[in-house]
Amino acid sequence: MNEEIIRIDEIKTKIYTIRGVQVMLDSDLAKLYGVETRVLNQAVKRNKERFPEDFMFQLTKEELDSLRSQIVISSWGGRRYLPYAFTEQGVAMLSAVLKSKTAVEVSIKIMKAFVAMRKFILKNAEIFSRLEKVEYKLSEHDKKFEALFDALANKDEIPNQGIFFDGQIFDAYKFACDLIRSAKKSIVLIDNYIDENVLTLLTKRKPEVKAVIYVGKITKQIELDLKKHNEQCPPVEIKEIKNIHDRFLIIDDKDVYHIGASLKDLGKKVFAFSKIDKNGLKILEKKLK
Repeated sequence: MNEEIIRIDEIKTKIYTIRGVQVMLDSDLAKLYGVETRVLNQAVKRNKERFPEDFMFQLTKEELDSLRSQIVISSWGGRRYLPYAFTEQGVAMLSAVLKSKTAVEVSIKIMKAFVAMRKFILKNAEIFSRLEKVEYKLSEHDKKFEALFDALANKDEIPNQGIFFDGQIFDAYKFACDLIRSAKKSIVLIDNYIDENVLTLLTKRKPEVKAVIYVGKITKQIELDLKKHNEQCPPVEIKEIKNIHDRFLIIDDKDVYHIGASLKDLGKKVFAFSKIDKNGLKILEKKLK
């Protein structure tokens, strides 16, 4: 009796759930029956009419890969074809096809293993359901924590408004650098008073981020500075715009900062900055067209 229990427990480890049903694979069944996998499948093919799809089916490559990722499979290597899976009814039919006393005895034990597995699943269905819910909740908590850490690491470092006093040259410079580094797609600067220092600031951006500067007039000095810059660094485009006095920095076409001083003079005098709403962006977009 103890041998039979151990044997059934061993068989249970070879029962998998595929396509929503419990099955055993041809190679595992062949070992239990004491025949080669090839011999077992040949016997099935000779009696194909006895094995409809709800008795036996062939695994797809995706199903086999999924099974391999879940369990350690040392005996499946080197197969030239995808394995066949047998349902409980298919296993029962195998004993009739193989026609041996061993096949009948083994099939009975396999059937008992299927019944034991079915009872176990029914008995623990509520526990499995609860575990799935717990796993889902943990997954949702992980997403929320990731979002929180992203916010702490990135977004919350740049304030929406503030004042820099004269002499806070490095603090103002770092603020501008942080804004420029935060861009993922584009930077648009509106500033009538730029020089090579502004171009140097824009080198802090990511290489794939497009940069455009709007000035009141493109002077020969600006043209020269831009030419030298673009020969060495990711290019910046400069365009002329009329009738704008204030300075604005637009990040990724969505975040607009009104800056009270030109970027080249940050920290030399008292200035304020503030992030403005989307209506301000719409007004600027109309002006830039």
